[in-house]
Amino acid sequence: MSRIPSHTINDAPDAARPLLENLLQFSPTGKPLNLHAQMAHAPAVLEAYVGIRRATSSPGRLDQRTRVALMLASAVAAGSQYALAILTMLAARAGWGSEDVAALRSGKDAGGEKFARLLRVVREASTSAGRVSDAAWDGAVQAGWSQEELAEAFGCLGLSVYTSFFLNYAATELDIPDPGVVGASAEGAGAEGASASAQASLAAGTGGD
Repeated sequence: MSRIPSHTINDAPDAARPLLENLLQFSPTGKPLNLHAQMAHAPAVLEAYVGIRRATSSPGRLDQRTRVALMLASAVAAGSQYALAILTMLAARAGWGSEDVAALRSGKDAGGEKFARLLRVVREASTSAGRVSDAAWDGAVQAGWSQEELAEAFGCLGLSVYTSFFLNYAATELDIPDPGVVGASAEGAGAEGASASAQASLAAGTGGD
């Protein structure tokens, strides 16, 4: 059972309404996702989420395909089905095949040896309170990842952790289908629409703010 009240545009706190309205434009269901509706109960939480999302969607050294894969890989440690559902859809949209997506969700390598080195850094950080072994870090550098790219990868980790932890903290009810679960379906109206909404509204670099 969800622990934090959800809001519509009409009953959200004043400071949260512009943020919800902006996120609503991507939702064909006509209402905010449960994730955003609950964050709106504390406007500062929603504002921080939007700020991190906006920052990680800005042009940088890592492309969208890489960013989404890092977010999916780091979300596994938090164990939020909601976050995994969203990021699984985003990974498919970014061009990752079903086998690679399954590998990312199960802690296996994907995308070749060089990318596996970067995955190791992000996975270690996500399971060790941000700590990364020298072996993992040096391995990524030796594989060709720059210090700037490694620093930027932290932004992907940060958005994933922030979102996943909130979903766990608030016990947010899943209102989108999880394509990583056979036969998955969402409660409530518009499962397919919610899927499209999820892709647009959490995506780093897809859609505006």
